[in-house]
Amino acid sequence: MAALANKSDRLPIRTPEDIVLVRQHVRKLAQGLGFSLVDQTKVVTAASELARNTLIYGKGGWVTVELLERSGRRGLKAIFEDRGPGIPNIDEALRDGFTTGGGLGLGLGGAKRLSNDFEIQSRPGEGTRVAVTRWKA
Repeated sequence: MAALANKSDRLPIRTPEDIVLVRQHVRKLAQGLGFSLVDQTKVVTAASELARNTLIYGKGGWVTVELLERSGRRGLKAIFEDRGPGIPNIDEALRDGFTTGGGLGLGLGGAKRLSNDFEIQSRPGEGTRVAVTRWKA
């Protein structure tokens, strides 16, 4: 397997159109890594949900998308960050059905299930950082 150059891109999330651009960018990178259609769909869906959360609940922010290679495995990591109000109770926010915005309440928990690795950090009044990674099967 050829070495994968460390590559990362940072994209703003300020408008609904930016969510579409995040989806397109993540799909293009997943295709380039040779992800199956199922894995492409999983990583794109997780990125879409988190981009939407960044815009709606975080009042905008950015995503950094990184190509990874570890122990011969290739992956894609997306880190969503905002300076919004933060999440007061992360466990509650991860529970299916919990929502503060009238949606289905599947965003964070769904993104976690669609990812191989999931990390979340949030402080009320300071913002939120969510990182998801999907590894090529």
